[in-house]
Amino acid sequence: MKSIVAFVFFFLLSVHFLLAQDQNIHVFVALCDNANQGIVPVPERLGNGQDAKSNLYWCAAYGVKNFFKNKTQDWQLVKTWQPSNPEILERVLFKHHSKEAYLLADAYDGAFIKSCTQDFLCASNGQQSLTIELESKELSFGGDADLIAYTGHDGLMEFEVDVEYKPISSKAKDVIILACYSKEFFQTHIESAQANPLVWTTHLMAPEAYTLKAALDGWLDNETNLQIEEGAAQAYHQYQKCGIRGARNLFTTGF
Repeated sequence: MKSIVAFVFFFLLSVHFLLAQDQNIHVFVALCDNANQGIVPVPERLGNGQDAKSNLYWCAAYGVKNFFKNKTQDWQLVKTWQPSNPEILERVLFKHHSKEAYLLADAYDGAFIKSCTQDFLCASNGQQSLTIELESKELSFGGDADLIAYTGHDGLMEFEVDVEYKPISSKAKDVIILACYSKEFFQTHIESAQANPLVWTTHLMAPEAYTLKAALDGWLDNETNLQIEEGAAQAYHQYQKCGIRGARNLFTTGF
């Protein structure tokens, strides 16, 4: 009898431990860059890929850093710094207010969009582990993150990447790709990375942070892929006023 009680105790303790584990999200942001990316030009200040402080995809109203810092109450900015990698202009770390979840976002110099894309794909394949120390905690990102996201211009329209994919020995990484026609251009790579596409796109789109936030909300609430897809569409329609049918046609999940 004692052995059964002990087994149940340790089983429940193990379940509690697993449920209490941090959920870590790594977002790769290729800064908008009029000069170095094949995009429709935006105002000069927003399209300077070497200035994170004014960039469309970082510090503008719906840029990743500004939106998660100032437009939502769900996330708190806990750290900002410049990593040793000179291609990354700024790195920010957020902590979720009510869940054991952390979000690391990297702002890549727009001229290095290829590096940003390659690093995202490697991480999607479980490569390039990254450990961030926060007080007494060690947080796992890069290839050890639980969810990997890319936001920015779809550079695969213009260049080939050099990524050596490896067999994975753990659960497939969940990925989100907010870029124009991302399913069409990223599918071969995501299949090779053996990752799970939660949300990607079928047409032109504005890769702004409200869509990312909505998808993350669903993922953190353990929603199904289809529910996460719908949440992304609803958010995009809310901000873009594009019609919910159009938004639903824009986002898709899975292969």
